[in-house]
Amino acid sequence: MNTHSIAAALLAAILALMSARTGATVVVTFTDPDKYADMPYSVYDKERVMLNLREHFDRLGATLPAGQDLNVEILDIDLAGRMELNLRTPHDLRVLRGAADWPTITLRYALVYQGKTLKSGQERIADMAYLQGYNHYSSGEMLRYEKQMLDRWFRKTLVPPKAGI
Repeated sequence: MNTHSIAAALLAAILALMSARTGATVVVTFTDPDKYADMPYSVYDKERVMLNLREHFDRLGATLPAGQDLNVEILDIDLAGRMELNLRTPHDLRVLRGAADWPTITLRYALVYQGKTLKSGQERIADMAYLQGYNHYSSGEMLRYEKQMLDRWFRKTLVPPKAGI
């Protein structure tokens, strides 16, 4: 085998690995986010919230079997804590008290494989005990309580049970 054919074979193998699909294709849409129950006031902060949620669903979808597609429509968001007036910085100040300020996300979802819907529904996901127990997301992580809540929902609702369990 000459150098040219080895290089061609190596390139073909790399391209095949790059095109191999792992996890689900995830599509997240936000329905009328200006009417959500609780979002930051600034456009920049709203966009950061939506981007963080979209990226989080992408990470969750990567754990699903190849070939599955996950479609998520976010219908409403009520973030953990409450907004309070902050005159010292231009950014919103969110205060967490653990009272009636728990995170809630209402969404519609469909898990699809080869055009067939495996599971779908509309759910209101909430975590009333969001400040209790261990949160594996760091204190500096944006939407750490919402992400943990979505992780639990995802494992309970969309991850197929292991054989023999």
